[in-house]
Amino acid sequence: TQIILNLKKVSLKVESDEEKSLEINVMGPANVTAGDIVGDGDVTILNPELPICTVAEGTTFHAVLTAEKGRGYTSADENKARKVDMPIGVLPIDSIYTPIERVNYQVENTRVGQRDDYDKLTLDVWTDGSLAASEAISLSAKILTEHLTIFVNLDDQAKDTEIMVE
Repeated sequence: TQIILNLKKVSLKVESDEEKSLEINVMGPANVTAGDIVGDGDVTILNPELPICTVAEGTTFHAVLTAEKGRGYTSADENKARKVDMPIGVLPIDSIYTPIERVNYQVENTRVGQRDDYDKLTLDVWTDGSLAASEAISLSAKILTEHLTIFVNLDDQAKDTEIMVE
């Protein structure tokens, strides 16, 4: 269980749209870290120092992992349901795709020229390294704008709608 919890903390940057296979193969005695994960050039381990497990002398730890691009969060059950032909011994885990680890904001009164009724918004954004904080804010603003566009279009449609009065 602890190994799975540790694997869920591994931060990856996947440059391919295809599913990628990664592998860990360590002989003991050793402390296995995320840096021991081997894949091709399309996958970068962003926190290689993250401990995964400890392997005793005379034993080998071998695991095959699957990584892919995604959005938001996918539970282990959803991952299992997507792969109906999953062989015995495969343990699906939750997939956490969001690069945002923490956000803090502060709103302060500020003055511009003679006017003092403006607000200043300060955002502190921490990411897992797969996306820069400025890129995360920019992408978030774009997504929010696209979602709110429907409400702007509703106003345009309302102006064109004729209302029948009896």
